Amino acid sequence: MTEPRKIKPWLKATLELGPLVLFFVVFMRMREQTVTIAGTEYSGFIFATLVFIPVLVASTLALWRLTGKLAPMQIATLVLVVVFGGLSVWLNDPKFFKMKPTIIYLIFAGLLGASLALRRNWLGLVMAEALPMSDAGWRILTGRMALLFLGLAVANEFVWRNMSETAWVNFKTFGLPLLMVGFFILNAKLFERHALPKDGE
Repeated sequence: MTEPRKIKPWLKATLELGPLVLFFVVFMRMREQTVTIAGTEYSGFIFATLVFIPVLVASTLALWRLTGKLAPMQIATLVLVVVFGGLSVWLNDPKFFKMKPTIIYLIFAGLLGASLALRRNWLGLVMAEALPMSDAGWRILTGRMALLFLGLAVANEFVWRNMSETAWVNFKTFGLPLLMVGFFILNAKLFERHALPKDGE
């Protein structure tokens, strides 16, 4: 199997986070305005979505070209952004794009739950290179991540259905990534307790 090629961390971060940051900036500048394209008026949210889709496609393709590999979550995110973002633009209805995080989190929660039920270590296959752990550690982490994704799906549904578009964009841009980071920080003891010994230990 071909090893993924290494790229500079700042370039990787730019390609992964740049499209989301651009979406946030465009939305914040255009949220009180409408844009007319081919005789149809679009809200600032829809216009930001229209900008976000091709930029995400380009950055994901660039990441694949530079590294030779994409994570399953990156592929799933790209597909769902194109489908649901495209529906939001086509139908001029923002709810489809807002539902995208819910759907992707439910998909991953379902996959992780299935891996536990089938006694398969699918999460370890994806993350073992970066986070070598024992099988017991992976089982615990898989269960916790399945619950995390379920919680994030519920949280996304609550925010977009009950709060303003600005609140949802802030939640999507900053809240969801911070919750993910917080999850891994809270599980630091798990990683330490179930880490595989390094060579020579």
